[in-house]
Amino acid sequence: MPASAVREDFTPDERARLAPYVTDLDGDVFGLTNLPEVVKGALFARYSRSPKSVRRLLLDEFLPALEEGASAEVDAGVGTDRAERLYDKVFAEYGDDSVAQLGGAHVALEHVSNLLTKRIEWGRLAAYLEQSTRYIPYDDKPGGRYRYHRDADVMAGPHAEAYEAHLDAIFDIYASLVPQVLTWVRERWPQDEATSDGVYRAATKAKALDLLRGLLPAATTSNVGMFATGQSYENLLLRLRGDELSEARAVGDALLVELRKLIPSFLTRVDRPDRGGAWTDYLARTRRETRALAAELVTAPSRPADLVTLVDHGPRDPVEAEVALVVGALYPHVTVAEEQLEAEVRAWPAQRRAEVLRAYVGERANRRHKPGRAFERVWYRFDVLGDYGGFRDLQRHRMLTIDWQDLTTRHGYETPVELEEAGVAGRWHEALERSAQLYDTLLDDHPAQAQYAVCFAYRVRYTMQLNARAAMQMLELRSTPQGHPQYRRVVQEMHRLIGEQAGHRAVADAMVHVDHGQSDLERLESERAAEARRRARATGGEA
Repeated sequence: MPASAVREDFTPDERARLAPYVTDLDGDVFGLTNLPEVVKGALFARYSRSPKSVRRLLLDEFLPALEEGASAEVDAGVGTDRAERLYDKVFAEYGDDSVAQLGGAHVALEHVSNLLTKRIEWGRLAAYLEQSTRYIPYDDKPGGRYRYHRDADVMAGPHAEAYEAHLDAIFDIYASLVPQVLTWVRERWPQDEATSDGVYRAATKAKALDLLRGLLPAATTSNVGMFATGQSYENLLLRLRGDELSEARAVGDALLVELRKLIPSFLTRVDRPDRGGAWTDYLARTRRETRALAAELVTAPSRPADLVTLVDHGPRDPVEAEVALVVGALYPHVTVAEEQLEAEVRAWPAQRRAEVLRAYVGERANRRHKPGRAFERVWYRFDVLGDYGGFRDLQRHRMLTIDWQDLTTRHGYETPVELEEAGVAGRWHEALERSAQLYDTLLDDHPAQAQYAVCFAYRVRYTMQLNARAAMQMLELRSTPQGHPQYRRVVQEMHRLIGEQAGHRAVADAMVHVDHGQSDLERLESERAAEARRRARATGGEA
């Protein structure tokens, strides 16, 4: 990194003291290292109200406490008390919630149900990685029990025996079908000479597990890795602690304990009765009251629906949508007011607007080449009735507004045609009928927990509202051949509706990497590409 134009001089002693804590001693861009999260947060809080540089602040105000009593090795815990006091002072005196965005933590949430993972991943401003049903079979019995959540309220009630009996039976069917379907897949798509053993095994295993994942109930446990800021964790904890599921509340309590070992000052308000307690009560109360009114006032029966319905979009007029895109594209490059620019663009012939859009979109060599924020001026809202497995993947996109209804077996389920060909559809239906029986058994006494019984193949209603730029990212990513067939159908239909029903041809045509083709062995090309990259790394070449 080049040195700063206004170089800050540090003595040799100061440079030696700074070296363990910054990645560069001279440049204008550098990282902080070997510091607790709360120290980083407090340092930046102080930074925002000081004329000093970060390195000078570190030397003058933080390193004395960090170095006091420290051994020859870097002790990342030293100085934390001082930093926490400073952080608390900023929070108390300035009410600066943005300070809570300056420190974060990695946590692992293990053995949580798939029902809970969606609640955990509701927050937009965090990073999540979740255990995949595509690569991991759920046919084992750690400790002699299948991997599904046993809800405390259900297990203490009259349906505990039925809960375990039905879910065990569903997992028995799943476990018995894994080798059977894998054999069929390998017979249906035999290995060719161009495909290595490793690639073939990975692709065919993913295909078999994809076909069978619809049998996994929402109670199936998963592991989630998460990174978030203190502010995002605070919001997550408020929601979990007020959730109707005892599992969510228990995980929220455990998460608070562990986060206080990592970023304690960022979470001081969570369990204070007058702060976090009041916020949690508010969330729980508004949910209960709205749910009660929904049950009382909405009396219309549920009707069959298409896989995807375009409910609303804007602008409604395709020409107005085109004008909005062109105005957004040109605005950063002119000096006139937007109102004046819009009037001029509206008077142009269609060919001139098209010329601007061609320049703005450019030649998109791959799906990561995306045009700018002009595409955020056009938006869509879709209502989807698709299987829960597909929803789990699309729900991970957070640059949009997504909401979903409770899981139920009332909307029916999807059956992959390949399972009919494989001769195992009877067992598939048997497992899903058990899912419906258990759901009905639990519904009256445990309406929230009844969702644990619903298998991934059952349909769930959810709505997605997103702008054209976010749609471009989602539709191109989720339509790639290696994607799951169910969510590929959803995004392919979204793309069709944008162009045909909304009439936004310019938007649809810009999404050149939406793939409308079919793919039989979805992971094959992706596994081949991964193998090529591994070989290139091993030989020092390029993939």
